[in-house]
Amino acid sequence: MTEGSSAAVAKKKINWAEEAWQLFLLALAVLAVHTAVAKPFYIPSASMLPGLLIGDRLIVSKYPYGYSYLSPSLNVLPKMQGRLFGSLPERGDIVVLKSPIAQDDWIKRVIGLPGDTVQMKDGQLWLNGQPVPKVKVADTVLKVSPNSDCNTMYDVQYRVVTPEGAAECHLPTYRETLPGGRTYLTLDLATVPQDNTEPVIVPEGHVFLMGDNRDNSEDSRFAPEIGGLGLLPVENLVGRAEFTTFSLDGSTSFNPVTWVTALRDRWFLSLRSN
Repeated sequence: MTEGSSAAVAKKKINWAEEAWQLFLLALAVLAVHTAVAKPFYIPSASMLPGLLIGDRLIVSKYPYGYSYLSPSLNVLPKMQGRLFGSLPERGDIVVLKSPIAQDDWIKRVIGLPGDTVQMKDGQLWLNGQPVPKVKVADTVLKVSPNSDCNTMYDVQYRVVTPEGAAECHLPTYRETLPGGRTYLTLDLATVPQDNTEPVIVPEGHVFLMGDNRDNSEDSRFAPEIGGLGLLPVENLVGRAEFTTFSLDGSTSFNPVTWVTALRDRWFLSLRSN
């Protein structure tokens, strides 16, 4: 073997310890960004329809409300009250949170802040003794897809077939406007027990959250013991939803073609104006 070929072989040797260290540093950097700056999130349920669809991917910023023991991507800190550099969300913010019992990630809208009185009367939201304006708008039309089949007990009645043979869901939609002018769309699909609730005063250090799909959302109208959120401690806020990145309709498979055909036209939609 010549001197030149020996040098080539030497150059090809991999320092596995150095490669492992570089991978460790990369993983550490990703965890740091997810903990302190932002992280991706996936919408697994229909509770935030019509603004957020099952299959939406979005970015959640971690810093707007400060940091709590639940902020690290790895749950390694003991339970503590309060938030470092903490601030309250605004009414209308879409937030990702840790559920009180399971500690898994949920997404809801902030409705009530400390000191607010929140109540539902005949399907209309009341805040501090005043009805929140609720105006009927055009129905939300959703294309039926594998992850949005419009086949639940609440929305199946709104499923239609177009003259072209396509299945769609035409959902009754309303625009709510909170004090301060924050406005967003909600669904009102049926008459359900949670359309009427007792007035609740939000205590210090807590928030009242609701899903925009009012008849199909487990939120602060339900106690944690029965699957809801109750009045959520601010420590359980993970971050603020900022914008979608992309969305899939659930039809992906091992066929690479479906990775493209499953894409919806929901690129980089702001969630701060909804």
